[in-house]
Amino acid sequence: MELGNAAAAFTALGQTTRLELLRSLLFAGPSGMAAGDIAARLNVPASTLSFHLRALEQAGLIAATRQGRSLIYVAQIHALRSLVGFLAEACCGDLATTASPAAKEVPMFNVLFLCTHNAARSILAEALLNKMGRGRFQAFSAGSAPSPRGPLPEVISQLRALGHEVSALRSKSWTEFTGPDAPRMDFVITLCDILAGQSCPDFGDTTVTAAWPLPDPMKFTGNTAERATLLNGLYGGLRRRLEAFTALPIAALDRMALKARMDELANPQSMGL
Repeated sequence: MELGNAAAAFTALGQTTRLELLRSLLFAGPSGMAAGDIAARLNVPASTLSFHLRALEQAGLIAATRQGRSLIYVAQIHALRSLVGFLAEACCGDLATTASPAAKEVPMFNVLFLCTHNAARSILAEALLNKMGRGRFQAFSAGSAPSPRGPLPEVISQLRALGHEVSALRSKSWTEFTGPDAPRMDFVITLCDILAGQSCPDFGDTTVTAAWPLPDPMKFTGNTAERATLLNGLYGGLRRRLEAFTALPIAALDRMALKARMDELANPQSMGL
């Protein structure tokens, strides 16, 4: 980082409201926050907030993208890392190798998978991501019309055979994730075209959404071998998509760019499926 850029960044941060603003955006993660939500959180007038947002944006510490009528602001993690590295390089060598384990921690992102019955596709995705993304992602699943019989037994058997933890897997309604005490979702991914004729709940302007349509095993009437082939294909297709998803440079992408990359994963040809 150049000396002038570092000085501009430190000048922008030399004010309590801006520090609190940046901390709020860091807590929000890649989903960011709308300007109105930031103003309410910090309890500052819109005109005052605009002044502080502009100062941080000009210093390259935050960036804004438009979603409808709202501006969504996201902290620029790479710029903050460069700023910390600028301070450390004079006395501490390579920050990447000398930083303490706590300093290297990455944010945890919550991901909700939705399908109609929450009995197969979303269950597979939840189990896969919780194993693949341990330490970085926390996966959940739900449905618009959850199966009263719970997840398909053959899905649970497949996951258990592949070394996944299955004791906590259950079919549940998406309403569990819409209340005030529900965990905030950074990503919501639907795995079917139509969720029992219902529209998805509103998880907020800052949630990144995507649709990865997959066939419904509950509608498949083939024999045992054919059903096993279908489930194996679903598992493999989801695994490849989630490998690509977990490899995305989430902290370096703004919300719109992140959604575009996730939408690309819905294309089977792009995944070699």
